Amino acid sequence: METVPYLDLRAQYRTLRSEVLSALEEICESTSFAQGPATSKFEAEFAAYCGVDHCVSLNSGTSALHLALRCLNVAPGDEVITVSMTFIATAWAISYVGATPVFVDIDPVRRALNPDNLEAAITSRTKAIIPVHLYGIPAEMDRIMAIAERHGVPVIEDAAQAHGARYRGRRAGQFGQIATFSFYPSKNLGAYGEGGALITNDASIAHRARSLRDHAQSQKYLHDEIGYNYRMDSFQAAVLSIKLKHLDEWNTARIDCATIHRIAEGLVIQAACAYVRFGGRLALLRD
Repeated sequence: METVPYLDLRAQYRTLRSEVLSALEEICESTSFAQGPATSKFEAEFAAYCGVDHCVSLNSGTSALHLALRCLNVAPGDEVITVSMTFIATAWAISYVGATPVFVDIDPVRRALNPDNLEAAITSRTKAIIPVHLYGIPAEMDRIMAIAERHGVPVIEDAAQAHGARYRGRRAGQFGQIATFSFYPSKNLGAYGEGGALITNDASIAHRARSLRDHAQSQKYLHDEIGYNYRMDSFQAAVLSIKLKHLDEWNTARIDCATIHRIAEGLVIQAACAYVRFGGRLALLRD
């Protein structure tokens, strides 16, 4: 029996091969391998795509979550509300800063944080809320933001699987104070290795995140606090710039494939709400 691969990156590469090899050769010739011009170019392009002011490129989505919490000064003794139906990295990042993850149940339709359960979980120790746009399906952000604003708690969108997803016409990542993305190769916007990004409209958060990713240097060899080596390499940025131009087209193709399965097999696509356009990461199908 012939099997269908979960993800055929070889087929995708064949369509991009000449452009990718040319970009990588240009980086080799320039020798700007780490956080070079290619990363700055991708940051500007991805910020524009997401409709925000700042993008900080990083070496993974996990690092992006970690720095998001650091930029909000979440510390030991604090609590961060999120969901257990997510990849472990969401909880790891909370643990990295010494805080306690507080898990709330999910919306049965979106498989994302259920706003009905959110307010009861907020305490005096709650310092952030992390809704996860699982499988590219945005959480109910208008209700989540209203509750968060009422309690003065910042929101970090875990958009690791939601590149290009929309909620009520706005892109995932435009709602919270910070949003984080992963560019792991299997993502719908995937690098040829590890990669991630933090986006925000807050210039002070972007400035601190850029410092923290580079050993917390405010200037060369002057380190203001404990920092990390979380920089994105130029090869990954170059690949992501090329792929970003195709992202909406690829997302639409994934959605079309899911629709064909739904029609052919009499299935229902989860979260098929009129005001949600999911990012095409995975289509949840049920009887």
